[in-house]
Amino acid sequence: MKKLSVDFSNFERIRREGYIYVDKTRFIHQIVTKGTYYFLARPRRFGKSLLISTLKALFEGKRELFEGLWIAKHGNWEWQKHAVIALDFNEIAHRTSNDLEQNIAYHLKQIAESHNLLLEGSVEFQFQSLITKLYQQSGLPVAVLIDEYDKPMIDHLGQGEKRLEIAKANRDMLKSFFGVLKGITVSPALRFVLLTGVSKFSKVSIFSELNNLQDLTMDEEYADFLGYTQEELENCFAEHLAQFAQKLNCTVAELVQELAYHYNGYRFSRQEVKVYNPFSVMNALKRQNFDNYWFESGTPTFLVNLLKQEQYNFPSLENFEVAPSVFTTYEIDNLNVEAILFQTGYATIKEFDENVYLLGYPNREVKSSFTESLLFSVSESIKRHASSQVLRLAHYLRDGKLELFFETVQAIFATIPYDIQAKRDEAYYHALFYLMISASGSHAQSSLLTCRGRIDMVVEFRDRVYIFEFKCNQSAAVALQQIETKGYADRYKQDGRKLILLGLNFSTAERNLVEWQVKP
Repeated sequence: MKKLSVDFSNFERIRREGYIYVDKTRFIHQIVTKGTYYFLARPRRFGKSLLISTLKALFEGKRELFEGLWIAKHGNWEWQKHAVIALDFNEIAHRTSNDLEQNIAYHLKQIAESHNLLLEGSVEFQFQSLITKLYQQSGLPVAVLIDEYDKPMIDHLGQGEKRLEIAKANRDMLKSFFGVLKGITVSPALRFVLLTGVSKFSKVSIFSELNNLQDLTMDEEYADFLGYTQEELENCFAEHLAQFAQKLNCTVAELVQELAYHYNGYRFSRQEVKVYNPFSVMNALKRQNFDNYWFESGTPTFLVNLLKQEQYNFPSLENFEVAPSVFTTYEIDNLNVEAILFQTGYATIKEFDENVYLLGYPNREVKSSFTESLLFSVSESIKRHASSQVLRLAHYLRDGKLELFFETVQAIFATIPYDIQAKRDEAYYHALFYLMISASGSHAQSSLLTCRGRIDMVVEFRDRVYIFEFKCNQSAAVALQQIETKGYADRYKQDGRKLILLGLNFSTAERNLVEWQVKP
């Protein structure tokens, strides 16, 4: 059984040491033969580094690594050895713009020394000189591969004004550095250029001035370029799936369904193609356990801070509509919440209709982890005193232990300091309740639209459905009556599951849930 590469993304090592490689060389052959200048944005840990590593091996002519892959069978590739300039901004320090500039220069000089070349002058001149000298030395055009170009900016966002100024200074430095490529676009010295990152910041000149740069990010033809399709999961990981299913004492089909619920659902274009998070799939199969692997590899502090700063309505993250223009304008000093959610992978395309995108959480891993992070950001006291109680909420609902469920909800609200709860209304309690239920791992949906109104919240399990209506300073009876009067349960009556209606009333005076009524 082939091994799983969970902690590295080196193509050469994967191929030489017998690790599983999901063959994406058909896409690679397409971009290297049809164009020269490309950009691709994907969330972190989504295969960008492996793509860069694969392209590096391809342009270095390491044919033996590609034996058995699509490109070796059908690609008719020339297998010439091109010089490659590969820069990974994960490895380049960027505490200040001077720090960034010096470290880029250091990496350029390392590449130059490996080819017995010397570089002098500014970092921009060194970059241009390196491309020209490598071309002159070999007689073949050079490939430039840039991984995570935007990390020197993203790492400083959402951490105060001082760090924002560093992000801007780093942006300006990169604008000058990448501007070098603009002057070489008409030169035969460049064979291929690819930049990857999470975001496409419009003020970096590589995007504002290099007008022949093709953006593959939302290109329908490359919707499954990175990430695993359902077919790739079942074909490439068959032995690991069988082993995992045996451990859980379930069928492979049941296991695959659970994997899809946790890790599938990412959609990057109008085409209805969904892919799994590769990092989470690899970890789940290797450890034979369901966990929030991708989220735990990097908490999105800047995004949580941005949502709080904008006073975003957290329940609306379930489903929200945006225009196509949202995906084309990214400014460091004027961040668009919806665009950042999509770029970073915390929201994905759910539907597209009449030039409007519906975005929402891609899967359970992202939703439960992100809502937990948002919940704890609202009140540190919940994290300190009630984090274990939050996790119990899903179990109580699943088992129908409603008295314990409501007592736990009250206990969690009681941990929140008065100054945080001051001047709160129904929307506040709705949002916090939604975060609690979602963070517990339950399949909660907020503000579901029906033909007669919006259901405040629905929580679904395999055998039962809970329908919630919230009131503030009124009564649970009024909330329950609204569910019945507006027929909120009608859409679920035919699916065979048990239906439970719940009316909840919160008190701003007592700053807690004070009354509830339940009706099967």
